[in-house]
Amino acid sequence: MTTILNKANLWLTDTFDTKTKEEVHKLIAGNPMQLTEHFYQDLEFGTGGMRGIMGAGTNRINKYTLGKATQGLANYLKKTSPNKSLKAVIAFDCRHNSKLFAKIVADVFSANNIKVYLFEDLRPTPELSYAVRYLGCDAGIVLTASHNPPEYNGYKVYWNDGAQIVPPQDKEIIGEVNKLDFSQINFKANENLIEYIGKKIDEAFINTSVSNGTFNTKGKENLKIVFTSLHGTSITAMPQAFEKAGYTDVHIVEEQRVPNGDFPTVKSPNPEEPDALKMATDLAEKIQADIVIGTDPDCDRLGIAVRNLDGKMTLLNGNQTMCLMTDFLIRKWKKAGKLNGKQFVCSTIVSTNLVNEIAAKYGVETKIGLTGFKWIAKMVRDAEGKQDFIGGGEESFGYMIGDFVRDKDAVTATLLACEIAANAKFNGSSMYQELLQIYIDNHFYKEHLIAIVKKGMDGADQIKQMMVALRENPFTEIDGSKVTYLFDYEASTRKNITTGKIESIDTPKSNVLIYHTEDGTKVAARPSGTEPKIKFYFSVKEKLDTVENAKITEAKLDAKIQRIIAEMKLG
Repeated sequence: MTTILNKANLWLTDTFDTKTKEEVHKLIAGNPMQLTEHFYQDLEFGTGGMRGIMGAGTNRINKYTLGKATQGLANYLKKTSPNKSLKAVIAFDCRHNSKLFAKIVADVFSANNIKVYLFEDLRPTPELSYAVRYLGCDAGIVLTASHNPPEYNGYKVYWNDGAQIVPPQDKEIIGEVNKLDFSQINFKANENLIEYIGKKIDEAFINTSVSNGTFNTKGKENLKIVFTSLHGTSITAMPQAFEKAGYTDVHIVEEQRVPNGDFPTVKSPNPEEPDALKMATDLAEKIQADIVIGTDPDCDRLGIAVRNLDGKMTLLNGNQTMCLMTDFLIRKWKKAGKLNGKQFVCSTIVSTNLVNEIAAKYGVETKIGLTGFKWIAKMVRDAEGKQDFIGGGEESFGYMIGDFVRDKDAVTATLLACEIAANAKFNGSSMYQELLQIYIDNHFYKEHLIAIVKKGMDGADQIKQMMVALRENPFTEIDGSKVTYLFDYEASTRKNITTGKIESIDTPKSNVLIYHTEDGTKVAARPSGTEPKIKFYFSVKEKLDTVENAKITEAKLDAKIQRIIAEMKLG
């Protein structure tokens, strides 16, 4: 407690403003547990940048933690490009304080003689990624906490290729940040170096999204779409994108149209959760829409609901969406005569292996990376000039089409989803039937995710212990099927459970464990890089012979997953 108090007392010095000092005084005088939560650690960069609850302290998002991160980044840029006129672009979402924080970040960059392009108002995260290269910037920042609860905000750093930072830049930048004392942050803005941007970039981004996400599909005018922005940033881009793409029967959920950091109509603004799309699916049932699409607050993830064989709206999971999109894109490349053995798609270690099966049938390589689109973007960058990137996704409801945006992009992915649905309807099918055909052509894969929330310092310790237990006492059998391999991405090893042989794997280190069994089952465990959760991913598969047997096969796979959850004592 003495160390915590010492850290807190530093925030009572003249380096910090009056409002911050008042908050820290209240914490010291009040609840010791709250004080500890605010100061027991420094916010770290995870899979999606730096995210945290807003408030005073080293373990909170505030003017000073953001200022320090920006000052460190500015120092790094100047150190690595000493003779260059540096430029950065900044965007922000609908969250409380996002606009204020974006200006603070702009102030620090400009104070360090770095030219800043600052979006005039909230914009989608993929537009920021696009703007980095469009404007020839050295870095980009977006202030967002994605789909986290309202009390959160965050900070994502993008490099000059429009992708989030990866090794070695991330560690080197963090090294520069950690060298700093809060008193060394230069907040004195040079307003002459701050240029506000908006409409011109919007038009370029939307036009490029339409050209990448549409394929002259017939029947667009007959596709009835329900769309919700879930109070987020996509409302600034999607209405125009739909119009330019030729979709005219679009119904926006009006109650969720206006950006609002409280997300008043949903428990969580996360399109992975069915409740978040309930207003949209209710509207779809009322007007008999074909498809529902909802995007998260910063518009990089999307949730899709389509009509199943019984005509009911059913939410697709991220793996299903990824498979539909990958299959559709590869078929379009094949039809255009562009497949020559040098193409690839991307996925992640915790996503479905169905993507690999789909791609292999067309002679397309699947590159697999760690969780997070920064790794997909890195694979794209590493293959530039040697291979063509078609598309890539991950189980957490994100997809990237082409490489003009180097992050998951719900604007272009929304258009692609509508192309798939419109094409299917025009041909007397449906998006759901297209998915079942993919299962018949390959395997019926069923995935499931359990996320266990463990908040605060005690929660972090519990998550750590759960991972230790899984490493020290590995399963040898899962639902009666022998475990063949255990991949430990923190140790960079692949262990043959039968023989005990351990091999090295050439993947950046990450706190992830993945079990593979003889019958093709895959079970993964990893702490979230952006939320106080530990996540367990389950993937099982079986052959499907006909559409008529889909329900029976799915029920068998669901039962198998539930047996595994019970076996692991996670239920």
